[in-house]
Amino acid sequence: MTKHTRETKLSAAFVKLADTLVTDFDVVDLLHWLVEECTQILDTQAGGLMLIDPAGELQLIASTSEDAQLVEILQLAAGEGPCLDCFRTGKPVTVGDLSIANDWPEFSHGAMSHGFHSVHATPLRLRGDVIGTMNLFSVHVGELGPEDIAVAQALADVATIGILQERTIRSANLISEQLQFALDSRILIEQAKGVLAATAGLSMDAAFNTMRSYARNHNQTLRSVADDVIARKVDLSQEELTKKSNG
Repeated sequence: MTKHTRETKLSAAFVKLADTLVTDFDVVDLLHWLVEECTQILDTQAGGLMLIDPAGELQLIASTSEDAQLVEILQLAAGEGPCLDCFRTGKPVTVGDLSIANDWPEFSHGAMSHGFHSVHATPLRLRGDVIGTMNLFSVHVGELGPEDIAVAQALADVATIGILQERTIRSANLISEQLQFALDSRILIEQAKGVLAATAGLSMDAAFNTMRSYARNHNQTLRSVADDVIARKVDLSQEELTKKSNG
């Protein structure tokens, strides 16, 4: 990515994130978009985003691919990894070569088995409180530089403000409710992905992209589309067939 293209995409990303402060938005879609944009802007190949639940545990909310999702779930199950260290310390963690990272052997082995050789974790912070982490994975060896780390942190900080919306946050209970809603939405979306993948013969990634495209085209949230897919109120397999025939 050229410097000019990168600066253009970065400016557009900040504009979109700023818009979330003054308009209604789909939280889950925003988080997926944020991770996808960061992977492109910072020349990484995959990413995931975790948020803390009301019990104080990290839960996976968004990922750019099934490989990234599996690595994130492995990390949570193992209770070790750079993303968990990032959450605990509230500081970015960059690992340029997982093959020589001795702190998290189970995570490193799992990540490399899915083709990833370096990782960068960025905290999502609100007034000093860490509410999650954004994690970027690369198939190449090499750490992110200071400028890239600053870009990732800036995007994560603005996104955090957008997620929680200062003007609507009045208590810790409301924060927990918003985060729990996002967690519940993720579970529904995963279930709907499985239903659509089975009925339409799609990969899990393609099933998610089909649902998100339908949500955007019909001005619906991902959660409402997932509900409809699970309840068989909408047949997105036909949408996918129509798209292929028109393509």
